[in-house]
Amino acid sequence: MNVASPSPELGVPVAEYGTGLQITRVHRGADGDLGGAGDFLWWHGPGPRRGGPLRVPARSAALVPDLGSAEGAALLATGTPYGDGLLHRAAGSASAAAWLRDPRPQAGRLVAHSLAAAARALRALHGVSLPPGPQPLPPPGVRRLREWASGTAPLAPAAARLRRRAREVWGEGRTERLLGWADEAVRASGTGAPVVPLHGWASTGSLVPPRSRGRVVLLTGEDLGAGRRELDLGWMLGDLVELAWSSPLHRAVAESPGLLSVTDLQRVFLGAYEADGSDTDGREGGSHDAGVREDGDHGPAGPVYDPVAVGRCAVLRVVTHMRDFATYCEWSDELLDYLAFTAELIDEEGRRAVPRGVS
Repeated sequence: MNVASPSPELGVPVAEYGTGLQITRVHRGADGDLGGAGDFLWWHGPGPRRGGPLRVPARSAALVPDLGSAEGAALLATGTPYGDGLLHRAAGSASAAAWLRDPRPQAGRLVAHSLAAAARALRALHGVSLPPGPQPLPPPGVRRLREWASGTAPLAPAAARLRRRAREVWGEGRTERLLGWADEAVRASGTGAPVVPLHGWASTGSLVPPRSRGRVVLLTGEDLGAGRRELDLGWMLGDLVELAWSSPLHRAVAESPGLLSVTDLQRVFLGAYEADGSDTDGREGGSHDAGVREDGDHGPAGPVYDPVAVGRCAVLRVVTHMRDFATYCEWSDELLDYLAFTAELIDEEGRRAVPRGVS
């Protein structure tokens, strides 16, 4: 069936938003019993400028671990087909991105808790071994970025205009660096940097804190792929870097007592990923308090990620968001500000995404 309008069997509509790429609808579950995952149904469907239905890549879906018994980790809620989209279950009706617009200190603490849970879930996913045979493709966000930056695919008018302006503002050197980082992000590069299963779109928009009781959920599905673990880490941290730059609330954090800074949230996320509380095969070992202090260590074999690569992947995330906005939301002069901002990020290799003193 095509879910072009709210469907009664999904329950009461709570929220609806989207772009030309993707539509999101949230419903309160009709029966109140959704298998223990929560009371809300999240439906992701294709936006009007996206061809074809949303589906989970089969090879990647088989690798997603069941974290139902992994206390402290977010559930990786792999969507199930429903109409031309995917249906997810969660215990909340608003994403962490929405909570980050709330100035109350308790909202920041909820996001911090959710980021720590997401980090543990990603660590478990990254610890799953890829089977022999053809590997999953790189996540589609990276593929879209590479096609746009290289000019190897037809572009929407606003995206083509953005590429022309990017060449003027960035110059060829920055564009080539960006393309090099995108290639590195999906290939093994030496000892300790293998290709692993990736969420592909780990972000505050796909992270759902529980409304009251229940588990944190990381909506998972159509963006699954394979590459270096740093891509998932940089994707989430790039989301926070963009927030620190674009949000008046978070730019004024020094004047807002009790509000966690973006740097605080970055430390929580990376600390939980580094910590030994979760083995890389998904078994939970030990427990963590999911508060705002989630500092971990580097594990028995040294750092579990390359901070330089994480910073570069954070830049890829911000540029991909900029590219997607031009493609699916038309032109805005705000994109000129993004070009200047991303030029700075490229020059510094995204270092602001990885706070000093971690990894």
